[in-house]
Amino acid sequence: MPKLGESITEAAIIKWFKGVGDTVEHDEILLEVATDKVDAEVPSTVSGEILELRFQPNDVVAIGEVIAVIKTNGEAPNKAAAKEKSAPTKATTDKVVPKENKSRPTRASSSSFKVNENIYVSPLVDSMAREHHISYEELARIPATGKDGRLRKSDVLNYLQDGRPFQFVQVDQGGSGFKVPDLQFDKGSGKIVEMDRMRQMIADRMVFSKHTSPHVTAYVEADLTEMVQWRNENKVPFQKKYNEKLTYTPLFIEAISKAIQDFPMINSSLDGTNIIVKDEINIGMATALPSGNLIVPVVKNADKKNLVQLAATTNELVAKARNGELKGDDIKGSTFTISNVGTFGSLMGTPIINQPEAAILATGIIKKRAEVMEKPEGDTIEIRSIMYLSLSFDHRVVDGYLAGSFLRKVADYLEQFDVKRKI
Repeated sequence: MPKLGESITEAAIIKWFKGVGDTVEHDEILLEVATDKVDAEVPSTVSGEILELRFQPNDVVAIGEVIAVIKTNGEAPNKAAAKEKSAPTKATTDKVVPKENKSRPTRASSSSFKVNENIYVSPLVDSMAREHHISYEELARIPATGKDGRLRKSDVLNYLQDGRPFQFVQVDQGGSGFKVPDLQFDKGSGKIVEMDRMRQMIADRMVFSKHTSPHVTAYVEADLTEMVQWRNENKVPFQKKYNEKLTYTPLFIEAISKAIQDFPMINSSLDGTNIIVKDEINIGMATALPSGNLIVPVVKNADKKNLVQLAATTNELVAKARNGELKGDDIKGSTFTISNVGTFGSLMGTPIINQPEAAILATGIIKKRAEVMEKPEGDTIEIRSIMYLSLSFDHRVVDGYLAGSFLRKVADYLEQFDVKRKI
């Protein structure tokens, strides 16, 4: 399994394009894999005949694991070695916390205060738990990504990095205290549409984000009349001069980057009891895929790019997202995320924070409205282009003053747009 990004440690096999006995050419696509960030096609590194495929679709494989054996140069590899499965077998020293339900846990189920009911605790995980004083009940709530619900070292590390969100959740034992009711809703009948892997991951991440961060949303409206007029006058000359479309997105990113420099604490993440204020300003853009799912490509070092560079970068990332060509590096490292809900005609939105960031900004539809304009000679009613901005922020890190000041500053930069600006 090849390396698919700096922070990616494993990938799930989606589909093999070749079978045992087939021949494959060097650089020919051999399989498709999925990570928690992006799907990717993996080419063969050699030419030859496929002797063995060691994993099946939906298997989760560690980076660097041998996934196939290919005969090259007319010589077969050691057959005994080829038969050895690289996947580790369950150690007899593993501790097991047996329960009745064998279903694999998800972050969604964890948010309901249920535990991973098929938890395998290896000696390594057990030693980590003892070091950090994690009980078996708390271990059982950690989402397990290993095969057959096995809890992996990376699962525990990720849980610790997330601030141990289930540390103080009490398991209901039939006594006093809050108990999640089993309401047995009638979900009705109709066509069954199974979630694809990306939709399942989105669902898990959204529930996890809401469970982890106390979300608060602030709103402000911005008068974009000058910006809209400037863009309408310059979008055709801009494309002719630079061969790039001039959308509103790079203009929004430009204003947000300036506001982050004014209020750097908004560009942070929480690490236990420490707040990490990021050195770089990397803006993630929530982008809709043809499937309807969302992905977040990242504009790196947005504060150091001019408008032409921002337009080129955003156009490239959106095109790659729609064509399924995003790489691991394209979607990692974001420090702040924006979601343009106005693209779908929404007046405003209440976005969910892209963990582990501290805030996310939603931009609504730009709509013409009759507004009262205060002038020295008296009030007038004019037609203006108005947009609502909404900022969801993690109240553990960001207070109302910081959130409101940052949001107002973004609106100010948009409203104070220089109509004499040259392209």
